[in-house]
This record gives sequence, C-alpha cells and structure tokens, in this order.
Amino acid sequence: MKIGLVSLGCDKNRIDSENMLAYLQKDGYELTGDPQQAEIIIVNTCGFIDSAKQEAIDTILEMSEYKKDKCRFLVVTGCLAQRYMQDIADEFPEVDMILGTANYHNMPLYIKNLVDGRGQRCYANDKDDRHFSSERVLTTPYHYAYLKIAEGCDNKCTYCAIPGIRGKYTSRRIEDIVEEAKTLVGEYGVKELIIVAQDVSRYGLDLYGEIKLIELLQELSKLDVEWIRLLYLYPELVSERLIEYMAGNPKICKYLDIPCQHISDGVLKLMNRRVRKADIVELINMIRKHGDFTIRSTFIVGFPRESQQDFEELKEFLTWAKLDRCGFFAYSMEDGTPASRLDGQIDEDVKLARQEELYALQEGIMAEKMQERVGGVVDVIYEGIDYDLQMFYGRTQYDAPEIDTKVYFTAYVPLDIGKIYKVKIDEIDSGDYFGHVE
Repeated sequence: MKIGLVSLGCDKNRIDSENMLAYLQKDGYELTGDPQQAEIIIVNTCGFIDSAKQEAIDTILEMSEYKKDKCRFLVVTGCLAQRYMQDIADEFPEVDMILGTANYHNMPLYIKNLVDGRGQRCYANDKDDRHFSSERVLTTPYHYAYLKIAEGCDNKCTYCAIPGIRGKYTSRRIEDIVEEAKTLVGEYGVKELIIVAQDVSRYGLDLYGEIKLIELLQELSKLDVEWIRLLYLYPELVSERLIEYMAGNPKICKYLDIPCQHISDGVLKLMNRRVRKADIVELINMIRKHGDFTIRSTFIVGFPRESQQDFEELKEFLTWAKLDRCGFFAYSMEDGTPASRLDGQIDEDVKLARQEELYALQEGIMAEKMQERVGGVVDVIYEGIDYDLQMFYGRTQYDAPEIDTKVYFTAYVPLDIGKIYKVKIDEIDSGDYFGHVE
C-alpha cells in the first residue's frame, strides 16, 4: 500500500516524521509525496499554540477529502494527538486512527491492524516513554539534516504546554547521536548538521550528571561535514566556555538561537524563566566579545500583566542589543498552563499591535546589521535556483534554513547543490542579500 505523510510544526516533529517513514518503508510500504496517490495518509500534527492547532485541524480536514477517492485510512499523530486525543476522536469521525508522540516505533503494527480491521482507534502512551531511532527517510534537501539530541523539557515555563505533551528532558547517548550523524553524512551526503532539542544547552545533564554539549560537538566535528549549527540554547546555560569553543571551531556555525522571551524582570519571573535582564545583557556582551556571532532570539508580547512600561523596556532593549534575527509571538493562552490561570490577561488587539510594532522596529535593526556585510565576501552553501529572479540562491553560516535570510547570486561557473562558494555581497533588498561568486 502507498502511504503519504504530512508533517507540521517544528524540525523536531519533522525528525519524528522521518522516523515513521523509515519504519513503514522497512516494513514494505511504498511512500508517496502525492496525497492523491496515497491509500493511507498520516498527519503528524503540532499542538503548541493556537495558530499551530488551527493549521493541524485545517490539514486534517483537507486530507480527509482524499477519502472520497483513493485514500482508505486517515491517521493523526503528533503533539495535537497527544494533547487532545479524545477530542479528535469525538469531533473528527473521518479520522481512523490516533497515536500519541511515543508510539511511532509501533506504527507498522498499528497500520497492519488498521488495514485488517483489528486495531484500536486511539493509542495513548506515556509521554516519557522513549524510543529514539537512527532510522530515517530524509525529507530535507540532502545537503542538510536536523539531528535530535534530546526529547522533552524540564524548564516548566508557565506559558508552555510542551512538558505536558513531550515529557521530561531525556538526552540521547553521544555514541548513538554520532552513529546517526555518520549515516546522514555517509548515505545522504549531508554537509550541514543542525542540532535540535527543546533545550540544546542542557544536553547530557540528565544522562551524564553534567552538561556534555561540547563533548558531543567535538565528536561530531570529526565527521566530514562543513557546518554544525545549534538551535534552541536557553540563555542561563550558554557558558563562556561554550562560546569560546564555538569561536575556535571552524565547523561550528557562528550562529546562536537563544530564546529570551522577554526582558522585563517582572514578566520573566511570571514566565518562570531562570534569567533576569542583567543576565541577558551580560550574555550578549560576552558573546560579542568573542567574535562575529549572529544572535537570533524570540520574544512573547502580551503576556498576562505585561504593562506598557514592560513593553517599552523590551523596545529599549531591542534598540540597544541590535539582535540579528528576532521572532515575536503574541501570547497564546494554552490549556492547563500556569499562565492561563493568571489574572491580567491582555486584549488580543493589544497583543497584535505590540507584535506589529516590534516587527517594525526589528526590521530597521536587521537592515542595519545586514548592511554591514555589503562589500564583504561570505561562504554560501548553494541550495537552488530562483527562476523568477534568474539567480542562484543559498545561505551563509549566519542563517538557518527556512527561517532566515537567503543569498541570491550570479555565477559563471558550474555549481553543485550543497557545496560552498565564495560570494561577494553587492546589496540587500527586502531582507535578502544579493551578490556574485568571486
């Protein structure tokens, strides 16, 4: 039978999808990227915030339309399924099977039972049940891949439902991670490994009794890769030793994704964040002392009890910090989280207005930061052709795939996707770089 899968949400969810595809392919199922050809469609959902939940619901309904044609069974997995399993069962009769986030290794058995008419409709699970797998069907372009080093989260931020969905923080063994990376490099030709977890900076603490991120990076750096990128470093655990190591290792991208979420001490305390404004300021100063790092962060606006003064303090911080990349999210009240029970909830129109104001502020800061690279030469990993612009495009080590800036460039030599070229930056336009191969 042909199976199609739609993966929603984060890159960690993508890895779960790739594991599922590998399990199913190994069991003899044929994979297809065309839902019109699929006899079974799996929707791997995100359930983190309201917009993600709505996207998941819309996708489930969209995929259910294919049951009028060739599709026989619709399966829903992932965070939304883990969090709202019974609600999905009650409200979506077109869904034939619902699985939580720790059942993926049993997917072939569950699918077989479904086809044979012997299976359950709902497969709940213990969110702390761990089945890490190195078996994957890569769904990214082959020159880069995400590498999950841990599952779950222990940070317990008051706005976040992830600990309740994904369970406690659980690190994978260094040797298992390295073995998976070797497969990605050897079988697919991956040149950029992107290290992910809910909290990369905490890696190893639960397993080894101390943080082992640098030790892991040392082992991964022995592989035949060009770049190793770190995502999701919590500010309280970004040490000067880590920054010094990153600065001195040519394979480590000089790119730091550090979710700060706010800068007002009062709001940070309500969020149960483990840093205060002074810590974040000190961290940014320390990072910049060690060289040319791009810093990306995320911030939540409209958190309960966020005053106009708190918001103004955040704007002042952004003006001072001049972070290279920022994402701003209007606070989403999530069921069962401590923040959902706080008084002082902010009106939706105020949240959205604050979000828009911060994006406008950051747009000017980002343009100013990007302008500093005009006239310089940067390494660019070539990723494809934009036929509308009639230009090649790729990314620098300072930009993560799908979320950051692209480099559009011309060249008069043959190019190979996944290889790195020297590109001189001639100008910026609409948040992207434009240049030519030197």
